[in-house]
Amino acid sequence: MKFSDRLLKAGFSVWEKTIRHPFVLGIGDGSLPIEPFKFYVTQDYVFLVEYARVLALAVAKGTRLSIMGKLAELLHATLDTEMALHVSYCGRFGISTEQLMATRPAPTTYAYTRHLLHTAASGSLGEIVATLFPCQWGYWEIGHRLAVDERPTRPPVYTEWIKTYSSQEYGALAHWTRELLDDQGETASKEERGRMEAGFHISSRYEYAFWEMAWRKEEWFEPPPR
Repeated sequence: MKFSDRLLKAGFSVWEKTIRHPFVLGIGDGSLPIEPFKFYVTQDYVFLVEYARVLALAVAKGTRLSIMGKLAELLHATLDTEMALHVSYCGRFGISTEQLMATRPAPTTYAYTRHLLHTAASGSLGEIVATLFPCQWGYWEIGHRLAVDERPTRPPVYTEWIKTYSSQEYGALAHWTRELLDDQGETASKEERGRMEAGFHISSRYEYAFWEMAWRKEEWFEPPPR
């Protein structure tokens, strides 16, 4: 059994709950109210800014030029495709680019990105890939599953979102990330594999928490005045 297969098997319960979260299912059947989706788009934009930094650090830690090139391709896709998509959505929602860039990260967004950045700064390439994998592969899984069920009444913005994450281009990058994870897991020491597994499981839980955050439109707790 490959390393990625073992991780996915161990994290199956969290993985399935994430894929079947009401926010995700609401995108699929078109029932998700637009306000939580607006909140999600702005928070995901903030997330992607930090995600790009993590990918840049991964490029620097690449062990082969071919790996560095592919990670750079993933970085390019994040900066020029995913983030542009979010800007486009916000334009339709009446949210300016300036407002989008000034978005304050919600608690879960902040915590998740700190986890990724800490791993990127202090961990190996294998550890970075393991922490990124739940997001990269998870969106492919969600997009692929939702694309199977055509819903003519689904809002166009949800259909576009599904097409993005079920596209052949995105799928190719997701599958390459999985191959890289298997490659790194195969050559890692027992101790490093343990850190990779830990990072994977933390990120998997944050993926679920991110959808829950958007569903509830999570805000920072503000202590009442004395």
